[in-house]
Amino acid sequence: MSSPTLGLVCAAAGGIEQVRERLIEPMLADGWSIAVTLTPTAATWLAATDEIAKIEAATGFPVRSTPRLPDEASPHPTVDCYAAVPATANLVAKLALGIADNQALTQLCEAIGGRRPPVIVFPRVNAAHAAQPAWDHHLDALRSSGVGLVYGEQVWPLHSPRSAPGKELPWAAIREAIESSIAWR
Repeated sequence: MSSPTLGLVCAAAGGIEQVRERLIEPMLADGWSIAVTLTPTAATWLAATDEIAKIEAATGFPVRSTPRLPDEASPHPTVDCYAAVPATANLVAKLALGIADNQALTQLCEAIGGRRPPVIVFPRVNAAHAAQPAWDHHLDALRSSGVGLVYGEQVWPLHSPRSAPGKELPWAAIREAIESSIAWR
């Protein structure tokens, strides 16, 4: 069987600076192909540290953050699973409401609307985000649409804003959710 392809969508949240070393490279070593799309702010963050070039060199695909023209072929292969890691509260809210106002959200919204391929989301949020009155409704909307959430006190205990700098993301739980979302092994 051919190697599975992950469509990795990254938003501008803590942990994005580690996504290549902690998620992309280990998954590539396990036989995955990975095509990365960034939100506009995430692209700005990673361009400032030359991380985009490093991701492109590792994956062999261009990193996308803007839509292609209608007559251009997609630079990414068909994916077997999408994962939004890390996902900001803003990305989660827009995704739950079906707002596709950038390339990253467009890919995720289309996958959810088409019920294929599976979508995994790791909301990298804090206690203030989770206390926002609409937050639980957003999570419920995603769950009812079949989105797999890597979320909860067991994987990412909530903390007050700006109180967890350097806190390690739950990379093992994220990988487990992605890998279990498809049957390829």
